[in-house]
Amino acid sequence: MSATSNKGVYPLADFREQRTDLAAAFQWLERLDMHEAVANHCSLAVSGDGNRFLINPNQVHFRRITASQLLLIDALDPDTMQQPNAPDPTAWGLHGAIHRLCPRARCVMHVHSRYATILASLADSYLPPVDQNAAMFFERHVVDEEYGGLAFEEEGERCAHLLADPNTQIMVMGNHGVLAVGEDVAQTLHRLYYFERAAATYIGALQTGRELRVMSDSIARKTAEELADYPESAERHLEEVKAILRSEGSTFES
Repeated sequence: MSATSNKGVYPLADFREQRTDLAAAFQWLERLDMHEAVANHCSLAVSGDGNRFLINPNQVHFRRITASQLLLIDALDPDTMQQPNAPDPTAWGLHGAIHRLCPRARCVMHVHSRYATILASLADSYLPPVDQNAAMFFERHVVDEEYGGLAFEEEGERCAHLLADPNTQIMVMGNHGVLAVGEDVAQTLHRLYYFERAAATYIGALQTGRELRVMSDSIARKTAEELADYPESAERHLEEVKAILRSEGSTFES
C-alpha cells in the first residue's frame, strides 16, 4: 500500500481485530460514563513504527462508534487536517503527536472521566497508594502540571514528551483529564478502568476528612509488580466486555 493511500476510512477487513477491539472499548467507556458528549478520543497504532493509527471519527458519540467507522490516519502526514474526513483537531494534535514521538504507546485513551478529572483539578494530582487499585500505578503515572489550553499540535507534542519514561502508564492531565497508554486495547482499557476506580476511592476517602492509610513505598511497589504480572487479566477483561456487548446485540463489530 502506497504512502499516499494511507488516508481516511478503510474497509472493515483491514485490521479487523484491532478495529473491533477499539470499537468495543468506545462502547464500554460510554457504558461506564467515561465519555463526554462527542469529545474525547482513543487511538490504536497498526503499523510497526506506530505512525499509522486508528482513531474515532470526528464528533461521533462513543455509544455509536463501530469498527468500520474508525479512521486510519498517518501521524507523519501533514495534510491530515485538510482531508474531508479529518479527525477532530485536538485528536490529531494529541494522538498524532504521541504516536509520532512515543512509539511504545501503541494504544492511547484520553477521557475526562469524573474521578480522574477531579484528581486532575487538585493542586496535588498525584494518586497515593491508599488501596490495591491505586498501588497498581505506584511509580507508573505522571502528572502534567503545565496545562496550556486545548490539545492542538504544540500542546500535544508537549504532552507526548511527558510519556518518555517507559514505566509510565497513566498521565494525569492537570486541569484537563486523564490519558492511559499501553501495548494494545486490552491493556490500555484495563489501566484506564482501574485508574478511574482508584481515583474514585481516593476522592471518597478525602471527603471523609479522616487520616488516610497510605501504603509504604516498598509494599506499594511490590503490589504494583504483582498486579503487572497477574496472568491475562487485561485480555480476559476485554473478552468479557465484547461478550457482553455481543449478547446485547451491539453493532460494534460492524
